[in-house]
Amino acid sequence: MIRLVLTLLFIVIFLIFSIPIQLVLLIIKIFNPQLVKTASLAIVSWAFRCIIFICGIKQTVIGEENVPKDKAVLYVGNHRSYFDIVLTYPRVPGPTGFISKDVIKKVPILGFWMVFLDCLFLDRKDLRKGLEMVLSAIDKVKNGISIFIFPEGTRNTTDAPVLDFHKGSFKIAQKSGCPIVPVVINHSRDIFENHMPFLKATHVTIEYCPPVYLNELEKEDQRNIDVYVKDIIEKTYIKNEK
Repeated sequence: MIRLVLTLLFIVIFLIFSIPIQLVLLIIKIFNPQLVKTASLAIVSWAFRCIIFICGIKQTVIGEENVPKDKAVLYVGNHRSYFDIVLTYPRVPGPTGFISKDVIKKVPILGFWMVFLDCLFLDRKDLRKGLEMVLSAIDKVKNGISIFIFPEGTRNTTDAPVLDFHKGSFKIAQKSGCPIVPVVINHSRDIFENHMPFLKATHVTIEYCPPVYLNELEKEDQRNIDVYVKDIIEKTYIKNEK
């Protein structure tokens, strides 16, 4: 229980003290938007690393050298825990926006940080807004900002390694031409969800698979890119689970 208390205390203190920082960043954004992106990435990555430390999480990271450093990519990950973003965000090499539920945008202070970090918000009840979000993501990738998406659409609480992927998630790569980097996370549910409300020191594995370039695939695989990438993630998840 002490890990949970310390983690919540850190989050509250960070959010409170970040209010004046956000005000400064809003002013700087008028003159230097790129500096705001860089500073926001550094600040939030530091906060997430602190949470990882407080929770006693150890990480084995495989294949991080597979992530292209000279271009924006579409990260595609499996999703089993609230901690998946906390684990993966501090490791991105450049500006990266996560796609999240639109309700998160309404959370005070946290929502502002996500906007600073080029995050996008999906309204599942409004197809038009969903299309606008995809178009915004494509535009961001074309301007050098990577996008991280969990195409299962929700956290996987089943015994299946991976849920079916939403095909529309891959429009970002299809329309922008960016590489797809499959990201496989094992044991993140053991941190919190498997024994709520307690936090448990856990050893998590994160594997970055070799990037997938759509123009190098067979036509059939291009049409069924959701199945193709899901198969990579599922096989890697099973391998690392063992």
